[in-house]
Amino acid sequence: MKEKATSFDIAHQAGVSQSTVSRALRNSPLVNKETREKVQAIARERNYKVDKNASNLRRQHSKTLALLLFEDPTSDNSLINPFFLSMLGSITRASAKAGYDLLISFQNLSDDWHADYEDSNKADGIILLGYGDYTEYCTKLSQLEAQHTHFVRWGALDDEHPGVSIGCDNFQGGYDITQHLLGLGRRRFAFIGGADIRSPEFFARYNGHQKALKLANVEQKAVQQDAISTEDSGYEATLTLLKNHPHIDAIVCASDLIAIGVLGALRANNIAIPEQIAVVGFDNVPVASFANPALTTVKQDTILAGEILVDSLLKLIAGEKVEHYLMPVDLVVRQSSGA
Repeated sequence: MKEKATSFDIAHQAGVSQSTVSRALRNSPLVNKETREKVQAIARERNYKVDKNASNLRRQHSKTLALLLFEDPTSDNSLINPFFLSMLGSITRASAKAGYDLLISFQNLSDDWHADYEDSNKADGIILLGYGDYTEYCTKLSQLEAQHTHFVRWGALDDEHPGVSIGCDNFQGGYDITQHLLGLGRRRFAFIGGADIRSPEFFARYNGHQKALKLANVEQKAVQQDAISTEDSGYEATLTLLKNHPHIDAIVCASDLIAIGVLGALRANNIAIPEQIAVVGFDNVPVASFANPALTTVKQDTILAGEILVDSLLKLIAGEKVEHYLMPVDLVVRQSSGA
């Protein structure tokens, strides 16, 4: 009787590692298309199929991943940032392709994430979305690392704190969108959003914004107004801004949700957008294209983000080395900036 092929046989024939075979068979985006198709063709030729039950018993894995969302303030009762909702579908599909179930919950329902998930064998690893105050969040990350929990997180890349980060180039996004406004002749800027280490992604966007202004020799005219990522906060911040700095002609917002609140406040004060004040956001959440006027923003690729988060976590679970990953950003120009 012909002996059944193993993943090591497939790897030998394809000239790749066994871990590459595993990733190729689950359609990982980290394996190039040519290699992926070669491995899959050999697997079909040799009638190779992954024995999931044997794999689970051998590795004592639950074949489940946990996705923990941070409870964000929202204008409704969802407590979920819409940006993360747009990433959720990609994470779910990538998990399913890899043969994993996905548990979804909130981070702050328990103080002991490791005990609730990986240590109790509910999940083999954790994906973290959102963080609140980053200075407090880092304590949680240290706790996870001390328990040897497999986890990855979406957010700012930070070598000083535990865990593998997948995030976008926030600095470049802040720079690019400010350059866009400068190219349209705007010179009196305001930035709305956090600009300190408690919000490292917003802070990187602010620093990119400031870099563009400095190169244009207009940074001394710029102002900054704090706001959290909600429409209500953007609305209130704009009222304060208009009272104290009535002559601004461009507002750069740290998120689309803030920007949508800004648009509402400007309309309520009969300020023409973009004729009097141009407004831009960051994230490209679905509602941005339906805002009034449609919002110019910075796009983060949520589909790719979800795939990389899942693939990176699976590599950690398999004992492989994983590096931080910085995703590029794209400028999406719409009517709110005046282009």
